[in-house]
Amino acid sequence: MLNSFLTYIRCELNLSTHTVSAYKRDLTQWIDFSTGGKPENMHPLDVTPGDLRLWVASLAKAGDAPRTIRRKIQALRAFFRYMMIRHGATSNPAAELELAKTDKPLPVFVRQEETQAVLSDDFDANDFTEVRNRLIILMLYSTGMRASELMGLLDADVDTNRGELKVLGKRNKERIIPFGEELSEMIALYRELRNETVPPPAADEFFVRQSGEPLYRRLIYNVVHDTLAGRTVAARQSPHVLRHSFATDMLNNGADLYSVQQLLGHQSLATTQVYTHVTYRELKHNYELAHPRAAKKGGDHGH
Repeated sequence: MLNSFLTYIRCELNLSTHTVSAYKRDLTQWIDFSTGGKPENMHPLDVTPGDLRLWVASLAKAGDAPRTIRRKIQALRAFFRYMMIRHGATSNPAAELELAKTDKPLPVFVRQEETQAVLSDDFDANDFTEVRNRLIILMLYSTGMRASELMGLLDADVDTNRGELKVLGKRNKERIIPFGEELSEMIALYRELRNETVPPPAADEFFVRQSGEPLYRRLIYNVVHDTLAGRTVAARQSPHVLRHSFATDMLNNGADLYSVQQLLGHQSLATTQVYTHVTYRELKHNYELAHPRAAKKGGDHGH
């Protein structure tokens, strides 16, 4: 039953491999708990909301974080929804479970002046790896794409004449992202070096290694991490932080929320809205630094 559910969410709902493996772990753990380690005794149609609450209570007692418990409840809800669609269950016992409240952490981002400083660094325009690594940073920051989208970018989908590229996002949704002159010139330089110095790639990926093979996730992470290390006050230095920086800087510089949602490929505007909290925090910080009346009375105004 579990395997057919996993096939269903992977193939029919198009959920990411990350979500599928998390749900598999969560549901295996629940089945183990419910059957005392004898999964063959599991009868999903007999499960009650009370049975599920017992498990959730045991997770809380074991010290699971609210965010983890929330995901596990969502796994149960998805599983029982599947039981209703395919196996004649008449109700979803997980629907009544309270989702654990989580404090949404604000996205970590690199400050605009820090990004500008990094992108002003000199690099060797004749060195394929240096040019490619600079392009990775510039592209992530200029387009807000995810590392997985950058990794899957095809050469044919990067159009410098039109100044736009096509990415394949979550749930296999395509979107077009426009880009400007600076990125266009960097792409042209990279392509020139790639065509001169790298063996033709087996597939038609845009980004490749010196050997002509495609990039892998860890390589992209290392490029970003090594470039930003010691150059930013951001708590993390990852490709996703550059995506956050793109969204934050777009909003800080006057882009509207709907446009940023489209560029990021968010399904829901609520996901994009988290960046307005960041931009407000930045706004408040700048106000306190810049406005003559923002300082507390009695402070040192002699300077």
